[in-house]
Amino acid sequence: MVKKYPVERSESDWRKQLSDEQYRILREKGTEAPHSGKYNMHFQEGEYHCAACGAKIFESDHKFRSNCGWPSFDNAIEGAVEYVQDRSFGMIRTEILCSNCGGHLGHVFDDGPTETGQRYCVNSASIEFESKSQ
Repeated sequence: MVKKYPVERSESDWRKQLSDEQYRILREKGTEAPHSGKYNMHFQEGEYHCAACGAKIFESDHKFRSNCGWPSFDNAIEGAVEYVQDRSFGMIRTEILCSNCGGHLGHVFDDGPTETGQRYCVNSASIEFESKSQ
């Protein structure tokens, strides 16, 4: 049974809406190359939204410098993320999906340096930033 999300589109509509890179990551569960994403070393004050549906996922005060090559956060907006066990590539990881549209955001690990102990490792192509000064 396929899970239903509040925002659903056909794959052809997602292809029209998203860039090739966003489609590969958000819809096909891809990963961008480390240290290549526009938000990896981005530390402005604001909010990060799902690039597919616009749902608010992270606040900038949850972002930290992880040096892992991808934007990292120590927490997500409550209810914004769905957690799914991922057994791909011979590993057991926790995949994070946008709970509004099911878009693949990245993975969460239990090795974060803050009090939450979490590191949400996110693809830049799966999120969009909105500055608080707008």
